Amino acid sequence: MPLPSEPPPAAGVRLDWAEVPPSVRHAIEQWLGSTIVSVTNQRGGFSPGVAARIEAADGRRVFVKVGGPRPNPDVPSIYRREVGIAAALPADAPVPRLLWSYDEGGWVAMIFEYIDGRQPIQPWRGDELDRVTDALVALSTTLTPSPLPAATIGTAGEVLSTTLCGWRRLRDEQPSRVAYLDSWSSRHLDALVALEMAAPPLVAGNTLLNLDVRADNILLTADRVWFVDWPLACVGAAWVDVVFFAPSVTMQGGPPPEKLIARHPVCQTADPDAITTAVAAVAGYFTHRAMQPPPRGLPTVRAFQAAQGVLARRWVAERAGLSLPGASL
Repeated sequence: MPLPSEPPPAAGVRLDWAEVPPSVRHAIEQWLGSTIVSVTNQRGGFSPGVAARIEAADGRRVFVKVGGPRPNPDVPSIYRREVGIAAALPADAPVPRLLWSYDEGGWVAMIFEYIDGRQPIQPWRGDELDRVTDALVALSTTLTPSPLPAATIGTAGEVLSTTLCGWRRLRDEQPSRVAYLDSWSSRHLDALVALEMAAPPLVAGNTLLNLDVRADNILLTADRVWFVDWPLACVGAAWVDVVFFAPSVTMQGGPPPEKLIARHPVCQTADPDAITTAVAAVAGYFTHRAMQPPPRGLPTVRAFQAAQGVLARRWVAERAGLSLPGASL
């Protein structure tokens, strides 16, 4: 499968602030102690929940996320998990502080400190990618050891065993879909399953991982890089976040994955075979997910996953020596 001429946008279909129930908006104003006078809806990202920059009559500005039972009933539970993680992140981490949360009537809201920043320019600029790479190094240092116990939020190994196991799912749970795989994946499916299944114990570590680092989950200010959206956080090896980040960078005009991971010191010292198994798991995840119907409220996410899958398959082919002349990826 070739890459699209333009990378799919990292944007879904979000609820508008006007669709938030009055009871939730009233609770937010009560916490603010002031009337909301300005709301700027944010369209980036794939969550179907509300994301908005809000200004109160007293001049205070905050960032608000709100999710409810529609259009996707899974959003409230995802936001509840994020509340617990965000509340435990250390003050010196480059993460917006969670100031308040609300959970009533099936609606969950979070208020974060306002960061007057912007997402990295796309296609990636070299100077901004350098800033983000350096910030990832600092982030992993700050979050090692993890401020949250693995027993509470889970490990990267558990995620790879239960969620990022797309090759195994294609082989065992959806054999009819194998016929629709690209020829390279079909030809190497058994080898890819073996690599993927070897990954869980090899990603063990004691770093708190974001596990969803992408350009649309990053904010740049004049002097700092901020990492937002932490509902998928888990505990594992520090290099995992860089490996998971790499396909999106290449897809959005940045360097090839190998050049990106070479910039991060923990990737340079990690077991190369461990990285290869993780790349296989990432490739399997994107390949499997791209073949599924879109989740409710997320109509654009499959194209974004499919494009990353093309790059991740090429990456694991190179690292594992699975490429063949003329292979279709």
